[in-house]
Amino acid sequence: MVGEPSDGGSGDGAAADAAAPPVPAGNAPGDAGPVRPVVPYWLSQIPYLLVMSALAAGIVVVAAAYFKRGPAIIAGALLLAAAFRLFLPKDWIGMLAVRRRWVDLLTLVGLAVLLIVLAWVAPQLSS
Repeated sequence: MVGEPSDGGSGDGAAADAAAPPVPAGNAPGDAGPVRPVVPYWLSQIPYLLVMSALAAGIVVVAAAYFKRGPAIIAGALLLAAAFRLFLPKDWIGMLAVRRRWVDLLTLVGLAVLLIVLAWVAPQLSS
């Protein structure tokens, strides 16, 4: 008949398909793997913003002439970024995922260790 849907449904099949949330690849209903919710873009940037805030705090502390505390705070921010990169899935960490996971971890931990050594050997100039 004219005006009836060809799939035998109630007629709102297209509306139901449009309202259904997208299913990430590998998480189809028939798959046995765990289903992770899709994270909005702005929410995936929160770990990046936390790391950048900690880095900014460390730079402010260095600018205030605390040459032992500032690099230690920056090293802590880099270790926080490494922890986010290690434990969170790629679609949950936003711009912290730059390269392959092992390269990011090696870079972040290496820089953190160098800054901790710098904080250890730097003389404190303020009184």
